[in-house]
Amino acid sequence: MATRQTTSLPVRLAAVAGLAAACFATIAFAGGPNDNKLIIDGKEYVTELPGPEGSPLKTIYSGWRFRNESTQAMQLDDFDNPGYPNVDTGEQLWSKVDGEAGKSCASCHNDASESMKGVRAQMPKWNDKAGKPMTLEQTINACREGNLKAKPWDWESGEMLGMSAFIGSKSRGMPVNVKTDGPMKEWMEKGKKIYYTPVGQLDMSCAGCHEKNYGKMIRADHLSQGHINGFPLYRSKWQKLGSTHRRFKGCMQNIRAKPYEVGGDEFVALELYTASRGQGLSVETPAVRN
Repeated sequence: MATRQTTSLPVRLAAVAGLAAACFATIAFAGGPNDNKLIIDGKEYVTELPGPEGSPLKTIYSGWRFRNESTQAMQLDDFDNPGYPNVDTGEQLWSKVDGEAGKSCASCHNDASESMKGVRAQMPKWNDKAGKPMTLEQTINACREGNLKAKPWDWESGEMLGMSAFIGSKSRGMPVNVKTDGPMKEWMEKGKKIYYTPVGQLDMSCAGCHEKNYGKMIRADHLSQGHINGFPLYRSKWQKLGSTHRRFKGCMQNIRAKPYEVGGDEFVALELYTASRGQGLSVETPAVRN
C-alpha cells in the first residue's frame, strides 16, 4: 500500500516565503504616479505633496495618480462617477425621519453643506463620551442610536455607504487634517505598529506594499501608497462603493492573515495612522479605483 508523503514544517515555511518573493517578482515593472491633474467642476484637487513631518515618504501621492486614464476619467465627472449615486442616496436619507424620536439628520444638523463641511477630513476624530477616536461610520451610528433612537446601520449597507458618501462629499477638495496629538497619540502609535508589523502566511505588512513597493505592478494594477482620502470609494473589483475597513480586511485576506474586526479598535487605529500619512491631500469622496 502506498504511503502518503508529508511535507516538513521548514519546507512548508520555505514555500510560503517563496510565494511572497514570487509575488513581488511579478511586480518588477515600475509604473509610478502619472502627471495627470484631478480637476472636478473646474477645481483642481491636491494629489501630490511633500511628505508630512516625520513621514518616510519624500513625496505623497493620491491613489488616483496611479490609476489608468480610463479609471481616472470616471472620477473627473460626477455624472460618470459610478459611486456618486450613493451620494444621492445619502442626501435622501439626510432628511428622512427615522427612529422613535421622530427626527432626521437634518432635524439637528440642518443644511449638510454647512454643518458637515470638513467633517470627513478630520476622521477618525476623538470622542470624549466614547473615550476613544471614532470613524465617520461609528459617528453616524452613534447619532442614530443616541439622537434618532433608531437602529444602527450595518457597516457596508447601502444606507451607511450612502450617508458616509454624502457627508464625505461635503469635504471634497479640503485637505485631510486628522489630529494626532493629545489622546490620539496612543492610537497613532498603535496604528503605526499594525502598519509595520508583518502578519499572515505571507509574513507581509502594509508598509511592505504601500511604502516599499508602490508604483509597481501587482495583479495587473499599480500599487499606490495606500492613502485613504477617497473613502468610501468605488472599486471596479467590487462593482460598488466600499469603506476603508472593507479595504483593510481585503488586504489582510490577500496576505493570508486573519483580519481584525471591522469597526474594531485595531482597524480604527490603523485608519487614523493611515489617514495621518496622507495629511494635506484633498478629500476625494467618493473616489474611483480599480
